[in-house]
Amino acid sequence: MEHYIITIARETGSGGHNITRKLSEALGIPYYDRDLLRIASDVSGIHERLFGLADERIGMREMLSSAEKVYTGEVLPPDSDDYVSTKNLFSFQAKIIKDLADKESCIILGRCANRLLMDRPNVLKVFIHAPLDTRMERISAINMTWSSKDVMKKIRTEDKRRAAYYYYYTGEEWRDAGEYDLSLDSGKLGEDGCVEFIQRALPLFLQ
Repeated sequence: MEHYIITIARETGSGGHNITRKLSEALGIPYYDRDLLRIASDVSGIHERLFGLADERIGMREMLSSAEKVYTGEVLPPDSDDYVSTKNLFSFQAKIIKDLADKESCIILGRCANRLLMDRPNVLKVFIHAPLDTRMERISAINMTWSSKDVMKKIRTEDKRRAAYYYYYTGEEWRDAGEYDLSLDSGKLGEDGCVEFIQRALPLFLQ
């Protein structure tokens, strides 16, 4: 089998990161999350901290604006005034994602990877979601001192940011089922059930 890519987008508290890690172990292929920031930093010479600040974060003006679709695939040269702009930081990450897709099998978590690789063969695009009470329970277990109000705020804030980030760079809706091949309820399937489902479905989506 030629190499393949799995992209995973997830709601806050759905267990998407754990599912990605477990799937990576089950398939014996690497996964990339914040690793992409380090790689983009090494390639661009821009400090990793700047990528971290821009990662899945855009300003309030952009969040409230219509879609700009600012991603064009162009990476600006170091002498550009906009070299460390949010747009160029995203372009560097997008370049890394596409380079990885060219050379190896891997799993990419978030960062609009499903849209960036939409037209490529051998890409399985997955969205992980779960009922609100399930997500609240998972986040509460990690942050045991948080109140229910704190947990709810975390979920709403992070999901809003992810949706705004996705819309700003793609012009599409983050939760739109048409953006993905599989949409899995981790509340019903559990983390291990999602991993098993993806493994079984994978051959059906590969050419």
